[in-house]
Amino acid sequence: MNEIISVKQFSKSYGGLTAVQDLDLSVMQGTVFGLLGENGAGKSTTIECILGTRIPDTGTISIMGMNPFQQRKQLFENVGVQFQEANYQDKVTVSELCEVTQSLYKKAADYRELLKQFGISEKAKSTVKELSGGQRQKLFIVLALIPQPKVVFLDELTTGLDAKARREVWKILSNLKEKGLTIFLTSHFMDEVEALCDTICILKKGKTVFYGTVKEAVESSPYKNFEDAYLWYSDEETSENENV
Repeated sequence: MNEIISVKQFSKSYGGLTAVQDLDLSVMQGTVFGLLGENGAGKSTTIECILGTRIPDTGTISIMGMNPFQQRKQLFENVGVQFQEANYQDKVTVSELCEVTQSLYKKAADYRELLKQFGISEKAKSTVKELSGGQRQKLFIVLALIPQPKVVFLDELTTGLDAKARREVWKILSNLKEKGLTIFLTSHFMDEVEALCDTICILKKGKTVFYGTVKEAVESSPYKNFEDAYLWYSDEETSENENV
């Protein structure tokens, strides 16, 4: 099994605020990795630096053996990204948005098949504005999968979906994992983490407080279920630095 993402001794600060400190991550091909933590724990900063959109203060980062800061064009031919706060023009249609995205890549997937797979093919001629929250979220995942990536980053992937739709998305992603897709996700749904993640890292104020499997997280905590264990590790509370 090949290592797809490697992060070693990564740190990033903004002025006097330390966002992430001495972080080590290793994500293997064909696995689902969950980066967890309260708002402001350092998840967004970590993902932005892995993708090369921010420069770390210290440490080394590589994706598929490539430097995200020096090989961006080659990297993004193999990486898909879905962000929770994705913004698109309201008047653009689903098919137009997919076609534009498809045109950016040499070996793009058939977006019609992806729309069908995610149950929104009937919305191809609808504008983004006309979609429900759940339909928009499914569309954003489709857009991330159009490049036929080797690794995909999914940020709060099932926010806005009902229970049935969430499980449908989990099944699709599990099937893609079996075909070799590597998935790096963030989520505040602990049932989702339990269902999908092979390995997790829990951050608290930029530092790793747990790294391992969900089962190991529970066994190393005073609790018998993962949600309580997660809250114990992360000590979730309102943060003033929610975008870090």
